[in-house]
Amino acid sequence: MTQNLSKFAAERGIKYFMISYTDLFGAQRAKLVPAEAIADMQKDGAGFAGFATWLDLTPAHPDLFAVPDPSSVIQLPWKKDVAWVAADCVMEDKPVEQAPRVVLKKLVAEAAEMGLRVKTGVEPEFFLISADGEKISDEFDNAEKPCYDQQALMRRYDVIAEICDYMLELGWKPYQNDHEDANGQFEMNWEYDDALRTADKHSFFKFMVKSVAEKHGLRATFMPKPFKGLTGNGCHAHISVWDTDGKTNAFADKAMPFGLSAQGKTFLGGIMKHASALAAVTNPTVNSYKRINAPRTISGATWAPNTVTWTGNNRTHMVRVPGAGRFELRLPDGAVNPYLLQAIIIAAGLSGLKTNANPGPHYDIDMYRDGHLVKDAPKLPLNLLDALRAYEADTGLQEALGSDFSAAYLKLKHSEWHSYCAQFTSWEHQTTLDI
Repeated sequence: MTQNLSKFAAERGIKYFMISYTDLFGAQRAKLVPAEAIADMQKDGAGFAGFATWLDLTPAHPDLFAVPDPSSVIQLPWKKDVAWVAADCVMEDKPVEQAPRVVLKKLVAEAAEMGLRVKTGVEPEFFLISADGEKISDEFDNAEKPCYDQQALMRRYDVIAEICDYMLELGWKPYQNDHEDANGQFEMNWEYDDALRTADKHSFFKFMVKSVAEKHGLRATFMPKPFKGLTGNGCHAHISVWDTDGKTNAFADKAMPFGLSAQGKTFLGGIMKHASALAAVTNPTVNSYKRINAPRTISGATWAPNTVTWTGNNRTHMVRVPGAGRFELRLPDGAVNPYLLQAIIIAAGLSGLKTNANPGPHYDIDMYRDGHLVKDAPKLPLNLLDALRAYEADTGLQEALGSDFSAAYLKLKHSEWHSYCAQFTSWEHQTTLDI
């Protein structure tokens, strides 16, 4: 694991480092630093004006310093003289408590104090679209059921294979790539890892996919619902918890239903207990609720939940348990902040462990067809405002993620909602002009 960035630069021929942090809205911010200056930057950080990004800061605040974490450094496979490195935000020698990576690291440490090591994998879906963002990039990708379409996948071979080659080079152990359920949509999978490592990889993956798409004259979008009638972009998370040695899966118990231990079940109980509030982070945009509350898509299913239920190996629920010792949270979408996704999973799960939370009954039914038969399961929020209100009401989850973060996030997200409400749409004209 790299500790000295100057040495890394000398060994790899690095000319520049991208010192990168992710703000509250998931936007990636960076400074390009010459290798000759990286030693000072590793010690003191690169300076930013925090107000200029999506953090709850003012122009009067002191400089925000992004201090690179050398263990996260990645040499860009497509531009070998540049390296990307994730950074932690510091102000006046103190961590910026609202900064997403800082929030996650605090919760990773809390789990470690309980003797637990959270490991996760993510499945970020994306569309390859035209450079102007108006349509999918492949005019022949028009099947009613395009999922796993062999020809459509191979027409985008150059893009997908290049990204996968880079993941192989980086040692991420990618294991499959496919065309997803919407026309123009793809998914690429790599091996699970510790939560912080997964968040760093997820952040870099989005940067890499967008960069490679642009190189090929295309555009990649992780927007939750970029096209009406097509399946949206999910970002399913597979979750397991291990002892701190990383060798014993604390969620696995073959004697229990679904192979999920009592500890795993209470962790899941925390996810279920806090689900409505979770949506404020896992589904963070106005557009997010066009995915989880969507009508049936052209393919026949949205593949997204709208009710707080769990099951075995059944993709119509919010949580499924596909195999012993882990479960899949199907709620998050492509707009989710890579660091806040991991943070809120850990926060909710640890809450479940501390309170011995019961996830409630599991359902084996097809929720898309028979969901109306489940009378007591809460519905997920219908829009961003409902999700924010659910998060405001969940004081336990707010406290777990930190009061500074929660206050900043709610303030900026309410502002975003108000901005959305101030917009006039063509739908309004079409439906009310002649009333």
